[in-house]
Amino acid sequence: MQSPVPTFERTLTAMSACLDKAEAWCAERGVDPAVLAGSRLFPDMFPLAKQVQVACDHAKGAAARLTGADVPNHPDTEVTLADLRARIAKTVSYINGVDAAGFATADDRTINLKLRTRELNLPGTVYLSGFALPNFYFHATTAYNIMRHNGVPLGKGDFMGA
Repeated sequence: MQSPVPTFERTLTAMSACLDKAEAWCAERGVDPAVLAGSRLFPDMFPLAKQVQVACDHAKGAAARLTGADVPNHPDTEVTLADLRARIAKTVSYINGVDAAGFATADDRTINLKLRTRELNLPGTVYLSGFALPNFYFHATTAYNIMRHNGVPLGKGDFMGA
C-alpha cells in the first residue's frame, strides 16, 4: 500500500490555513473566535472544534493502525482556533514520523475497530478506502463548511490546499 500520509498532510495543512483565515476574519469583525469554534451546521452535529479534532483523529489513527503502531492519545482539550491549529500541527508531526516502511504490509493487516455500537475487522485497504478516508474527509469538509457558513471568505482552493 502506498502511504496515505501525503493525502492527510495536504488536507490538514489546508485546514490549518483556513483556521488562520477564520481567525483573521473574527478579528476584523470583532467576533469571538470561541463562538466560531463552537459553531455547528445543525444542532445535532459536532461543532467546528470537534470536527477538526475528529479529522485529526482519523489521520493519526489510520497512519498508526496501517503501520501496526499504537494510536497516540490526543485529549480533546482545544477551545480556541490557535489550539486547533496546534492540534493539526501535532497530528501532522506524528503522521510524518510514522515509519513509511510499515505501509508495505498494510494491505495484509487486519484493522480491528471498536465503535460505540459495533466492532469492525477490516483488511487494511478496506479500512483506508472505506472507513478512514471517508470519515477524514467528512469531518474536514464539515469544518470547512462551518467556517464558510459563518461567513469566513473561503473557496474551494482553500479546502484543496497547495
